[in-house]
Amino acid sequence: MPKTALYYFSATGNSLAVARDLAQGLGTAELIPINQVLKNPDATAYDAVGFVYPVYMFGLPLIIAEFLRTVRVNPGVYVFSVATLGGLPGRAHSLAKKILNERKIKLACGFSIVMPGNYTPLYGAFSQDKQQKLFAQQKIKTARIIDYLDHRRQGVMEQGYLISYLLYKLLYAGGSKQIPLAAKGFWITSGCTGCGLCAKICPVSNIELQDGHPVWLDHCQHCMACLQWCPVEAIQYKRLTLGKKRYHHPDITALEIIG
Repeated sequence: MPKTALYYFSATGNSLAVARDLAQGLGTAELIPINQVLKNPDATAYDAVGFVYPVYMFGLPLIIAEFLRTVRVNPGVYVFSVATLGGLPGRAHSLAKKILNERKIKLACGFSIVMPGNYTPLYGAFSQDKQQKLFAQQKIKTARIIDYLDHRRQGVMEQGYLISYLLYKLLYAGGSKQIPLAAKGFWITSGCTGCGLCAKICPVSNIELQDGHPVWLDHCQHCMACLQWCPVEAIQYKRLTLGKKRYHHPDITALEIIG
């Protein structure tokens, strides 16, 4: 029976929720967290390979770009991309396609799914009503994607138009090199209990506990997992997140993100 590998990267649960729905609908898919296989990504046991991830700065998360440059797939395998986003899709699929093309791997299609945004430095969590509407729309969109994938169709590439391209050039192309150092902006309030969840949930082990409190290192993904999952909301980013509501997908737990 054909098998599909669904590689996912998820910080606050949106992409994991979508990946789970895709896996359930496809029937023979295996869910694989990208951060746990990054050192040796081998997808040669599968005849279809999909990547599910969030859009960052109108482009790809750095961990996704690294993964696409190294994952091993068999020639002719059906490869697809599914991006979750809180606003505009940007150039994520174009970047994924470019990286894969350089390795002689064809990206058959790229889909974008709008989910509740989680970039607290710019905005707080969406209202519950808006979240539920987006979740309902996501279920409908995912069912359409499953039908497309089941028939091994090719050609769809859902991405932004001119404004997305301009924002990508401004933010991602110019700022992505600074992302690993973005952790310099994180700090904790006196409410920190030293529970250590932030260190456990960081997908790239960029947080260490020193004297019972988190210290951020120099290889951040800027995914906001530490800030969003802090049970006492003690983690802040600069002065931009003070008083703003946090978000993580209501059907996903911190333990599921940790894996």
